[in-house]
Amino acid sequence: MVMKPVRSAAPLVLVIDDAEDNREVYVQFFEFQGWRTATASDGQEGLDKAEALKPDVIVLDLSLPVMDGWEVARRLKANRVTKGIPVLALTGHALDGSRKRALAAGVNEYLTKPCLPADLAATIRKHLK
Repeated sequence: MVMKPVRSAAPLVLVIDDAEDNREVYVQFFEFQGWRTATASDGQEGLDKAEALKPDVIVLDLSLPVMDGWEVARRLKANRVTKGIPVLALTGHALDGSRKRALAAGVNEYLTKPCLPADLAATIRKHLK
């Protein structure tokens, strides 16, 4: 009897962004890439979903209600369950100080909006390997 390899599930990308339009666009684009998606609209919901779902990658806006993205990143990296998940900051904060602050908080990549979808997908793929 020959065993077929078990096909693993598609990668799960968690999008944490307070703008509904952004979440919808990212979800459509990521699903077109063949990835599963989950979303959160504020920092606390994002933390809760990250711990519950253990996504393969997190795309994180920094300007969020309830808890900002910098604090979300710090808490994700301090939590033994989520510390290994790559966190990609995707934000309108283009100042160098914001980038340094985000990297110090633990984000793995810092991308500014608007970001070309192909560039975002390439960055996600890099962290899925």
